[in-house]
Amino acid sequence: MDVDGTLTDGKINMGPNGEVFKSFDIKDGYGINEMLPAHGIVPAIITGRTSQIVANRAAELHITELHQGKHDKLDTLLAIMKKYDCTGANVAYIGDDILDIVCMEQCGLVGCPADSCSQVKAIAHYICRNKGGEGAVREFIEHIIGNM
Repeated sequence: MDVDGTLTDGKINMGPNGEVFKSFDIKDGYGINEMLPAHGIVPAIITGRTSQIVANRAAELHITELHQGKHDKLDTLLAIMKKYDCTGANVAYIGDDILDIVCMEQCGLVGCPADSCSQVKAIAHYICRNKGGEGAVREFIEHIIGNM
């Protein structure tokens, strides 16, 4: 999954010393930390930005596959797939913007928040009713589990 615009509302709050905070939805966190592991699904984050805030949130949710500063997200996705010996057909991906499309094109199930860019919506199998940072990831998790 992507972070900014997917796990968050996409806003980056900046102070004089850099990034100050990001907001995460608790329902997304429950889905990631409780629902995915209960169904044998490994959560992974691939994000173009690097943030200690995201590292902290990933640690809190026990996400061990955290890949930050990845502008070429496809190489990272392929490495994760190789590590877990799976094909794209076994991978679900949720993202909201242009950088996510290369990964989405490789995955068997693709979702996006309601406020994603039109190019992402055009290729998504599931467009969430919720916006990024407002429970879209949890909604997509429920969709995945409901179709297992």
